[in-house]
Amino acid sequence: MIEQLVEQIRARFAELEGLMSDPEVIADRERYAEVGREYRQLKAARDLAEEYSTLKDDLEGARELLEEGEDEELRKVVEEAPPRLEELEEEIRLAMVERDPNDEKNVIVEIRAGTGGDEAALFAGDLFKMLTRYAELRGFSTDVLSQSASEAGGFKEITFEVRGEGAYSVFKFEGGTHRVQRVPETESQGRIHTSTATIAVLPEAEEVDVQIDQNDLQIDVYRSSGPGGQSVNTTDSAVRITHKPTGIVVSMQDEKSQLQNRDKAMRVLRARLLEKQIAEQQEQIASERKAQVGSGERAEKVRTYNFPQGRVTDHRIKHTSHNLDGVLNGELEEFTNALSAEEKRRRLEAAAVA
Repeated sequence: MIEQLVEQIRARFAELEGLMSDPEVIADRERYAEVGREYRQLKAARDLAEEYSTLKDDLEGARELLEEGEDEELRKVVEEAPPRLEELEEEIRLAMVERDPNDEKNVIVEIRAGTGGDEAALFAGDLFKMLTRYAELRGFSTDVLSQSASEAGGFKEITFEVRGEGAYSVFKFEGGTHRVQRVPETESQGRIHTSTATIAVLPEAEEVDVQIDQNDLQIDVYRSSGPGGQSVNTTDSAVRITHKPTGIVVSMQDEKSQLQNRDKAMRVLRARLLEKQIAEQQEQIASERKAQVGSGERAEKVRTYNFPQGRVTDHRIKHTSHNLDGVLNGELEEFTNALSAEEKRRRLEAAAVA
């Protein structure tokens, strides 16, 4: 079974390599992008398949040679190859698990201060820095769509976009309630406080993904206001869009142009409607429910940042890092990799049961 899968992977990858250099494919921009996307997605599985084939051949060769006489190096290959081949079988199957159809999308991230007052707002600011730094390290670009700053620092809430191929596949694991345990600067007794902030990660929706009837929208315009309520704009440039069937409300006021604020609000509205649609689909498929992160289970505590002990714990996979400073500086890859592997295992289990 695994040998057949390995050959299928190698054959398809070779076919894609040929297509990448085919003049007709190169001339068709859309087709070339599609082939390139599949090529990049399959490369990890192809590399594993090549390692599997090479190691299997080495093992068979070593066994044959050992029949003719003892050799320490050959004996080592015979002892060490079988467990590695088992690992590779699992890794290849996981690499071939069907991807989330939204994985290639850009994302809209919403961070909101939760319980904890000023400290929660400061923590929301820390999370914003962490995620934007992570985006930078992954080669993605970010753009703030709206923000509501806290007078003590940080944010009451902030919404930003992460653009780049596969952004959702990386950031979807950040959705949920994040908890911080630390001594606030204003705490004179040195007591540890616990505060929270929530992160919502929405795959950015194109108009083809979500059909919106303009008759379902109530659009209100008003004057932008800054901290403390003072007017920052003498025209009605702020926009509030209400989607009447769902009750979802999106407000934008950061841009000076009403048109720009309306465009941003519509992008966020589409993303929220797509997420709602995805959550409803997931509820109908119980076996996949746990494989999805950051949608219907957003109320769960997903991660704790403990400053006194310098550790970060992800409660979904019981994974702990003692590199708190690095994590807050965007070094999140170990969590992403572990969560991605767990998601693939759950999808593989669900596919086996189905």
